[in-house]
Formats: sequence, structure tokens, C-alpha cells
Amino acid sequence: MSVEYYRKKLIDLRKEVADEREAKKRDNERYAGYIKNATSTSSKASYRKQKIEHAASHDRHIENLKRQIESAKESLARERERAKRK
Repeated sequence: MSVEYYRKKLIDLRKEVADEREAKKRDNERYAGYIKNATSTSSKASYRKQKIEHAASHDRHIENLKRQIESAKESLARERERAKRK
């Protein structure tokens, strides 16, 4: 693949990381509102559990995207080396 492909892929992945962080922030705010407005103790506990689970899910996705970014950087470096040799 070409250098331009990997550059574009890096840009797209970085944007996706930023979007995922925003989604995590929005979800945390939404669950905080749910917890604050919950009437029973059991519903508050349930919302807290869901908030933690969703935050962990966002974190896993962000870490996966970071691994993809590192992989794309390595591929870009290899592609540049290959282009130098030609």
C-alpha cells in the first residue's frame, strides 16, 4: 500500500479516538444524570454499574484504536523505507 494510504489511515484513526473520547464523556454525563435523578437505591446501583461498564467499553475501544495507530505508524515507516530503496 502507499504512504498516502497510511497517512490517511492515521488521520482517520486519530479522529476516531477523539470521537470515542467524546462519546465516553457524553455517556458519563448521561449516566451521572440518571444516577442523580434515580429514586430508588437499587436503580442508582444499577445505573452506577452500567456507567462503569460503558466507560470500560469505551476505554477498550480507545486502546484498540491506539494499537491500530501504532500498527499504521510501523507500516508507514516500512513503506517509506521501501520507497527509499527504489
